[in-house]
Amino acid sequence: MKKTSIAIISLLLVLVSLSACGNRNEGASSSEPITVKVGIFKNVSHAVAYTALAKNYFQEQFGDRVTLELIPFDQGADFSAAIATNQIDFGFAGPAPVTIQYLKSQNFRVISGSINGGSLLIIRKDAGIRSLKDLVGKTVSITAKGSTVETQLRMLLEQEGLPVTTNDSGVQIIARAPTDTLTAFRQNEVDAALVPEHWGSLLVQEGLADVLVNWDAMPPNNGNMPFTIMVASDKFLREHRDLAKKAIQANLDAIDFIKKNPDEAPELIRTELKKVTGIELDVDLIRLSLSHMLLTADVNQQAIIDMATININAGYIKDVKVEELALDGLFDLSLLEELQAGK
Repeated sequence: MKKTSIAIISLLLVLVSLSACGNRNEGASSSEPITVKVGIFKNVSHAVAYTALAKNYFQEQFGDRVTLELIPFDQGADFSAAIATNQIDFGFAGPAPVTIQYLKSQNFRVISGSINGGSLLIIRKDAGIRSLKDLVGKTVSITAKGSTVETQLRMLLEQEGLPVTTNDSGVQIIARAPTDTLTAFRQNEVDAALVPEHWGSLLVQEGLADVLVNWDAMPPNNGNMPFTIMVASDKFLREHRDLAKKAIQANLDAIDFIKKNPDEAPELIRTELKKVTGIELDVDLIRLSLSHMLLTADVNQQAIIDMATININAGYIKDVKVEELALDGLFDLSLLEELQAGK
């Protein structure tokens, strides 16, 4: 009997100790200061994120214990590598490079949409291009190899039966940073470009380009496809799922604000973009760029799968056959669905 009593007392002490540890861990996760690193790109196709920053939506959702660190990117491949290696916790990016990286690392998830559409195929005014078929023998620039805009360009060319080549027998695709595209148009180094907004409208505004294919004629799905999506690392979702949900709420709030305040939003976006780029864009340019987008948190998964198929055929996704492509694990939209259901 005595030994039994001692055993019971020892078990109770262990349980109390474990409970105390659990309580300490719970308190640490809810009160200790942390830094959340957010990835973003330097263009208006991330207008929702910039609005959330300008309106302080992220900070209001996260609370004072969280320090928000903004990390800007120029290329989707760099963003995707950063989130795969936990250099950033969540952020906004295009679906093509995200998908390419996911099939290598499989350690982050798409948690929400943000912007659909938002790209233009523009042509140099004196390039002699009147239709997509006139792109044969021409050079078209994109922002980076394997980017979302290159994927859209390849879809366009495939629809027209136009080959991508390294000579004038087909369409030549080259990568140019958006700022370099402006110079390339001025110096007649490229004939056309498929670029995210605001860059397409900027070249048109500068008198250097005309629009050949508008945003709402862009594949897949005539522009109504994910162009800027929210992505979170598995580590962040595992350790701070509550903050991931709050980040999605900030995204939803910013979408709602832009829709309800079309006159005020461009000025806020301009201010936040200037903090990142050092450049103050014309408000009318931002307003025009926004008219080339659909703001939505919904994610068209099939459109992302279709884009991945293009990148398999282009050689950007290795060791995966089209018929073997499996992207179900890329999406974790459960937090978004909870918020949309009012939970």
